[in-house]
Amino acid sequence: MSKTNLSTWNVEDQNFWKTTGKRVATRNLWISIPALLLAFAVWIMWSIIATKLKAFGFNFGLISAEMDAAQITETLKEINNLYYTLPAIAGLAGATLRIPNSFLISLSGGRNVIFLTTLLLLIPVVGVGFALQDVNTPYLTFALLAALSGFGGGNFSSSMSNISFFFPKRMQGTSLGLNAGIGNLGVGVMQKTIPWIIGFSFFGVVGSDFQNAFGEPFSGFQNAGWVWVPILVLASVAAFFGMNNVITGTPKLPSTAQGLGKTFYLVVLGLIATFLGTYLLIGLQWNMWIVLPVVVLLTLVLMKFATPGAMKANLNKQFAIFSNKHTWIMTIIYTMTFGSFIGFSAAFPKLSQDIFVFSNPNDPSYLNPNAPDFLMWVFLGPVIGALIRPVGGWLSDKIKSGAKVTAMSTIVQILATVAVAYFVIQARNTTTPEVYWWPFFASFMVLFLTTGIGNGSTFRSIPYIFNKEQAGPVLGWTAAIAAYGAFIIPKVFGQQIENGTPEYALYGFAIYYFMCLLLNWWFYQRPKASVRNP
Repeated sequence: MSKTNLSTWNVEDQNFWKTTGKRVATRNLWISIPALLLAFAVWIMWSIIATKLKAFGFNFGLISAEMDAAQITETLKEINNLYYTLPAIAGLAGATLRIPNSFLISLSGGRNVIFLTTLLLLIPVVGVGFALQDVNTPYLTFALLAALSGFGGGNFSSSMSNISFFFPKRMQGTSLGLNAGIGNLGVGVMQKTIPWIIGFSFFGVVGSDFQNAFGEPFSGFQNAGWVWVPILVLASVAAFFGMNNVITGTPKLPSTAQGLGKTFYLVVLGLIATFLGTYLLIGLQWNMWIVLPVVVLLTLVLMKFATPGAMKANLNKQFAIFSNKHTWIMTIIYTMTFGSFIGFSAAFPKLSQDIFVFSNPNDPSYLNPNAPDFLMWVFLGPVIGALIRPVGGWLSDKIKSGAKVTAMSTIVQILATVAVAYFVIQARNTTTPEVYWWPFFASFMVLFLTTGIGNGSTFRSIPYIFNKEQAGPVLGWTAAIAAYGAFIIPKVFGQQIENGTPEYALYGFAIYYFMCLLLNWWFYQRPKASVRNP
C-alpha cells in the first residue's frame, strides 16, 4: 500500500475507522473544502463582474456615434441581457463539466482529480486579469473566459463523489454537508472579496486609468482575476501532497500520470460540449431550452463513444444509474435545492442592481440617487445558504430522514419565492424602489436559507436510496444537472428584465418547487412509498 494509493479501506469497520480511517478521511476533507471553496468562487465570479462591467461602461463595441437616442436605449437593454448571459455561460459550462466529473473518481482517483481540476482554475482567473485591463475587450473574449470558469462548477461533482468514499454511512450527511456547505461558501467569499479588492490600483491598465465607477478606480478592476492566483497555487500543492486515492472509490488504483491523463481527457470532452453550447447560445442565438438538452446529450455521447476501451467499460458500469427511476426523481428534487441556490447566487447581484439602482426600465442609463449599496449585502445570501447546508444534513441524520427535512424546507421556499415576486412588483411600480429593498432582501435571505437546508437534506437521502456502488455516481450526476440552475436562472432573469416582468421568472420557479414537493411526498413520504423517508 503506497502512501498516495490506499488499497485497504473499510470505514464501516469501527476499529479501522478509529485507528486509521478517521485521521486520513479528516485530512482529505480539510484539503478538499478550501479547494472546493475556490472552485465556487471562480465559477460564480461573473455574478459580480457583470455588475461592474455595466458600472464601468463596457459595451463590447455595440454602441456607435451614428445611433440616435432610441437606438442607444434599445441597444443598452440588449447589452444588459448580455451581462446576464456571462454568468449563464459560466453556469452552462460548470454544469456540463460536472457530468464527466461525476465519473472521474472511479477512473482516476480522488487525489489526482482534485489536484488537476483545482490547477485548471488558474486559466480563467489569469485570463480575467488580462481581459479586465481594457474597456474595449470584445464580448467573445469574456464569453470564452466565462466558459472556462466552468472548471470551478465541474469540480463539485468529483469533490462530493470523492468525499463520499472516505466516511462511513452514518457520517455521510455531516461530511458531505461540510464539504458542500463550506465549499459553497466560496460564492459569498467571492462576492465580498471582489468588490473590496477592485478598490485597489495594484497594476497599470490599458484605457482610462482615471475612470471611476461608484468611487472605484478602473485600474483595480483586473484584481477580480489576479486575487485568486496565489491561493489556487497553494490549494493545488496541498491536494497533490496531502490527498489520497482509495480503493473503494477507484477499484483500479492508477499511477499519478494515468490518473491525471484520464482526468484531462474527460474534462476535454466536457469542454467540447461546453464550447458548442456557448456557440449555439451566443453565435447562433439558439433558445436556451434547446441548447440545454443538446449539450447534456452531446456530453454523454462523447463519454460513451469517444473514450478508450478500459475507460469505456468503467463508464458503462456507472451508466447503470440511468436505469434506476430514483436517479431521475432525485435529480429533479436536488435541482430545486442546489439549482436554486447556485442560480440565485449568480443572478442576485445583477437583479438587485437592475431593480434598485438602474431602476428606470425606459432609461437604462438612469441611476437611482437613493439606491441601496446592494454589493454591501448580497454576499449574505450565498453565505447563509452555504452555512446552513451542513445543518440540513445534520438535521436529516438526527431525525433519520432527509425527505422530511426536504418537504418542510420546500414549503417555506415556495412562500419565500412568492414574497420576492411581490416586492419586485412593488419596487417596479414606484419612483422610490429603495423603500422595498429590505423586505425584498429579507425574503431572498429566507429563499437562500431554504435552498441551503434542502441541499443538505437531499444529499443525505441519496446514500440511503442507492447502494454504495451507485451512490457516488448518483451524487455526481444529480449535482451536475442541478448546476444548470446557474445557467437557467440568470438567463431567465435577463430575458424577463428585458421584457420588464422579472416577477414572471419567480412565479415559474414557485410552480416548479410545488411539483418537487409532490414528487418528494409520492416517492419518499406516502405510506406506500418504495423507499420510505430516506
